[in-house]
Amino acid sequence: MTKKSTEALVGLFVLLGILGLVFLALKAANLASFAGSGATYTVTARFDNIGGLKVRAPVKSAGVTVGRVTSIALDPKTYQGVVTMDLERRFTFPADSSASILTSGLLGDQYIGIAPGGDDKDLAAGDTIKLTQSAVVLENLISRFLFNQAAEGGETKKE
Repeated sequence: MTKKSTEALVGLFVLLGILGLVFLALKAANLASFAGSGATYTVTARFDNIGGLKVRAPVKSAGVTVGRVTSIALDPKTYQGVVTMDLERRFTFPADSSASILTSGLLGDQYIGIAPGGDDKDLAAGDTIKLTQSAVVLENLISRFLFNQAAEGGETKKE
């Protein structure tokens, strides 16, 4: 092998390595949706606590990704988190569907889960999902548990 062909192979190897790193970075940042999602419609939902939900988080139903979170805002009047989602048009949900903020695993990323209702009318663009369940914050659960344990330990039993 000549020096030029060796240098060309090394350059190709480095280029493939860089492309691989870019691909992994996009996947880790949840930005790599290379498959075109097609037409979407926008719905909103209001939550008392959105936990660690982020923009571009998946919206899933029965474990299948049906859309993405496009924006998160705070309503200045009700002090609720307003989450805007783009759902793929090929997935339609009844108007009385519910949305919950769920977590992948014990400490994983958060996503929105949609549970379909039983209404004959479907959600349309611009509709609001009225039935929502806020995120379960692990720190709040732990503090409640510790507080309850401290309260039970402080009481003495008389026999």
